[in-house]
Amino acid sequence: MPTTNHTDQWLPHEGGQTIGQSGSEHGIILQDDEHGGGARITLERDCKIAPFAITCGIYGYMVHTRFFGLEDEAQSAFREMKIDLGRIIDLIPNKEDAERPEEAVHRAIHEFIERFP
Repeated sequence: MPTTNHTDQWLPHEGGQTIGQSGSEHGIILQDDEHGGGARITLERDCKIAPFAITCGIYGYMVHTRFFGLEDEAQSAFREMKIDLGRIIDLIPNKEDAERPEEAVHRAIHEFIERFP
C-alpha cells in the first residue's frame, strides 16, 4: 500500500457550501468533507435521533452512520474515521489494476464498520 497522508486528500464538499444546511440525519451540518478518491464524511449536530451524527460513505461501496451524545467524541471520531476511509480508498483497484482484488476492499470496509459501530 502506498504511504499517503490521507488527510491531505480531503476537501470541503461543494466548497463548504453545505455547512449550516440540513443533513441526512436532519441535523445542522458542521463539517462535510469529500475525498478525491470517492468518499464523503459529514458531521451534524441537533439530529432527530441524537445530539450528533457522522454519516460517511465510499461511493459505490457503503454508507455508514454513527450517533454521539457529546461533541468532543463526535469530533474525535470524525478525524479518526477520515483517516481510515482514506486508507480504504487506497485499496480500491482502478481500471488498469486488475491484479488488486476487491476482497481487500470489502474486508477493510467490514473492519471499519466493526471499529466504528
